[in-house]
Amino acid sequence: MDQHIKLEIKLPKVTDIELVALEGLELMGRHLGIPEDKIGEARILVTEGIINALEHSGSDIPYVNVDFTMTKEKLVILITDYGQGFEPETVEEPDISGKIGGDNKRGWGLKLMKSMSDDFKIESSQNGTRITITKKLS
Repeated sequence: MDQHIKLEIKLPKVTDIELVALEGLELMGRHLGIPEDKIGEARILVTEGIINALEHSGSDIPYVNVDFTMTKEKLVILITDYGQGFEPETVEEPDISGKIGGDNKRGWGLKLMKSMSDDFKIESSQNGTRITITKKLS
């Protein structure tokens, strides 16, 4: 039987709170013997997802839920906020030349998460947004 570990965290909107989730992710990875490079990639996905949720939810509910389910083969990350939601298909792809030459270097989060994950899904409504990220670890 495949060993899996599940972690559920409710994170308040506090500066650098994503570090709490990253610590849990690293401990889970070490426990299962996941290579450091794969944990490093997962750290980027988790960081981007949490920061996006806390920054862009537009919510009076100042927290996000983060769930990890990890096996030796894969990591599934669920990040849920309870904000106003958005229409993912209306988010413009960042223009690399505009970002490099411009003052605003931000706006890479969704593109980065899509490109680094093996599966990426956004479900969004007026009651909030849920991002599901799957990352192969072996």
